[in-house]
Amino acid sequence: MTLVSAALVGGAMIAGAASLQPRLLRSPYWRATVTPLASIIGSGFLVAGPVISHAAGNYAWVAMAGLCAVAWWFGSAIRYNIAHVEDVAENPPAIAFLERLSGIALAFAYFISVAYYLDLFGAFLLRGAGIVDRTMTDWVATAFIAALGLIGLLRGLKWLEHIEIAVVGLKLAMIGGLIAALAWADTSGLVAGALPVGHVGHETGWREVRILLGLVILVQGFETSRYLGKAYGAATRIRTMRTAQWLSTAIYVAFMVLMTPWFSGSLPANGGETAIVDLLRPLTALAVPVIITAALASQLSAGIADMNGSGGLIEAGSGGRVSVKIGYLISAVASIAIIWSADIFEIIAWASKAFVLYYAIQSVTAALAAGRNGRHLQSASFWLAALLGAVIVALGIPAEGT
Repeated sequence: MTLVSAALVGGAMIAGAASLQPRLLRSPYWRATVTPLASIIGSGFLVAGPVISHAAGNYAWVAMAGLCAVAWWFGSAIRYNIAHVEDVAENPPAIAFLERLSGIALAFAYFISVAYYLDLFGAFLLRGAGIVDRTMTDWVATAFIAALGLIGLLRGLKWLEHIEIAVVGLKLAMIGGLIAALAWADTSGLVAGALPVGHVGHETGWREVRILLGLVILVQGFETSRYLGKAYGAATRIRTMRTAQWLSTAIYVAFMVLMTPWFSGSLPANGGETAIVDLLRPLTALAVPVIITAALASQLSAGIADMNGSGGLIEAGSGGRVSVKIGYLISAVASIAIIWSADIFEIIAWASKAFVLYYAIQSVTAALAAGRNGRHLQSASFWLAALLGAVIVALGIPAEGT
């Protein structure tokens, strides 16, 4: 075993032991942190490196930090709503309307994200077998989405939620291993003067900025704290959302910094969504199976979570006229239609816009609530967040392979 492989195994064992220790798993605080954390790092670490390096070159870590800052800004609006909108006996009509509208927007966003997660699942599943084929990927994703929709219709999906804690622990172990391996390889290469230099000559412009605006989906997921009210109080959800966003930011930025020397600066014409496999293949023989394992576990669990969420939102939005189980079926049909209507990078951009639309509505809600509470500076900040959301929806574009 090489020293890089040993670093990967050691890092994975340490991260796994830390995230799966029984005391932590029994902690209500950690369990409330896991749901948003699982959503935020569900797929971002798989596609972030290749896609953001394609847009920002060696400044990918700066772009990633910027995306995390945007997510924090939107998250602050949602946290304000948890504290000041949720428990109000009777909100003003405008706020009540925006709450219903944001639920509809989020349900639509979940349709797209299920397509995104399961399409990536299919791509990495086939990549593990050495296959890169867009049509086969779409069929694999369709089969899994249809199966989930049928299971949801017949039995419901709630019974699958118990896998989330274990999957997050596995995912954090795999990420910890990759970060340790990259840190060892980068440090050793730097000392030996043999560190790859990345794509130094990458040019950026307005098109690349628009691509970055279409990548908010990479840091999406913190909003799930808003919908854990039946299990956790407002104060706990606010604190754990902050914890999840801080942890994910640290993971993302560290990963991007360490991956920078391995960037090629471009996306392949085919299989760009799984390009991280080729980028890190030279790192160690263990890198590919670790990436594939983390990808399959995280994408399937994230897809289940978002289909679960969409079913609940459809039931709530219909006033109970459409059951959760029928909501699962609707979500499955919509997600399959999306898969066959766009490629993976278009789906990423669509998902980003759908979630940002939800964030913008939540920001307007927070702005109105803060204004009513006399917090005019906060209100102005939330109005600016809503404006940023509108800009992202209008200008974000998908990345394209070259």
